[in-house]
Amino acid sequence: MTSAFLPGFALSLTLILAIGAQNAFVLRQGLKQQHVFWVCATCALSDALLIAAGVAGFGALGVALPWFEPIMRYGGAAFLFWYGAQNALSAWRGGEALTADGGASRSLYHTILTLLALTWLNPHVYLDTVVLLGSISAQYQDRLAFGIGAVSASFIFFFGLGYGARLLTPLFSKPRSWQILDMLIALTMWAIAVKLLLM
Repeated sequence: MTSAFLPGFALSLTLILAIGAQNAFVLRQGLKQQHVFWVCATCALSDALLIAAGVAGFGALGVALPWFEPIMRYGGAAFLFWYGAQNALSAWRGGEALTADGGASRSLYHTILTLLALTWLNPHVYLDTVVLLGSISAQYQDRLAFGIGAVSASFIFFFGLGYGARLLTPLFSKPRSWQILDMLIALTMWAIAVKLLLM
């Protein structure tokens, strides 16, 4: 089992380490200490479902449904442009969240809906989890162990990011730090959106 578990764990961790739309959202919620458990759980469970689909052999979805990929790509890009604009506006206004535990708190419902959109409308998520992890898992005799390793990495990463973000709280007690973070998140969202449109 270890021979398949460790490669699954390592590959999954490598794929989700890059700062993307989902990770940036988790980081921000962790810094504000708002709905952290549910945000981390939603990300990890979403990844688990996608990884399970890939390992189970559904990586050919894009081939079977040729319209699926462009719809996800353009829909995801539109959402990322909009969400990036929201962060850019927050950075421009400044002072909206002067401390990690201050500022207006979004409802859990609104927070999870936004996170689900960031997760499930991003075609890269499907490429990384369903297609890439799914196809590589086929190289291992114990695909279940590979999948468990990949899912374990996802849970450890998201909960580590969400709850570890509070260690940066002293830095984000300054309004300027929040403005910089919001602008970096906006630029990240826009860069991913442009990349999707140029695929």
